[in-house]
Amino acid sequence: MGKGKLAKFAEMETFKNVFQYPFSVISDVPFAMKGHWREQYFHNDHPIVLELGCGKGEYAVGLAKLFPEMNFIGVDIKGARMWTGAKLALEEGLTNVAFLRTSIEIIDRFFSTDEVQEIWLTFSDPQMKNPRKRLTSTYFMERYRHFLVDGGVVHLKTDSNFLFTYTRFMVERNNLPVDVMTEDLYHDTPAMLQQSPLLTIQTYYERMWMERGLNIRYLRFHLPKQGALQEPDVEIPLDEYRSYHREKRSGKDTAK
Repeated sequence: MGKGKLAKFAEMETFKNVFQYPFSVISDVPFAMKGHWREQYFHNDHPIVLELGCGKGEYAVGLAKLFPEMNFIGVDIKGARMWTGAKLALEEGLTNVAFLRTSIEIIDRFFSTDEVQEIWLTFSDPQMKNPRKRLTSTYFMERYRHFLVDGGVVHLKTDSNFLFTYTRFMVERNNLPVDVMTEDLYHDTPAMLQQSPLLTIQTYYERMWMERGLNIRYLRFHLPKQGALQEPDVEIPLDEYRSYHREKRSGKDTAK
């Protein structure tokens, strides 16, 4: 690990808005704040919104600025990236945003029943070869049900046609209520979003992909607690491009 990363990890240990619980830690030490984020950290009764796979935390910080009446928690396992957003939030005095460094596979260990109102999935790895690892898979939807309120909102914002298409099929297969869906958020903006402040938040990588001519896709749906979820059984064309720091992981033309 480079000196820069080590310095960031060391500094993050001093950040009051960062909670670091890799799998090896949480498996031995239960997370005491589970079910108590509002009273023990945020000190209010505002809705809690998670950004899963927050990267540098730009989106979580942007949301916190736009919606001071809500609480935001960015979650990622990559601490060196998270340092950017966490430090910015402290510098700007944002008390309605926190960061949790852990694996999303164990996210349900940190939040109690009905503790979360919304989830954002921003530019998640499409995991074209492994459905179980997709953050919009039914495997993860069942995880989210453990702490998301009944009918809670899930936002997907992605440059990946594969992940967007897969998620659309998953939503359709399970009859999940959809609020809005577009394959080109900035050039074919749905009427209900045209005046939305959400359009003002763009991450570094999002701007980079847009400069490369890639459409940004957006889907917002609700996740009821009841009903058995089923995976879509359909072949989906793989993305024809390689996202920043991502490679195709299959020689096939399609995947489920």
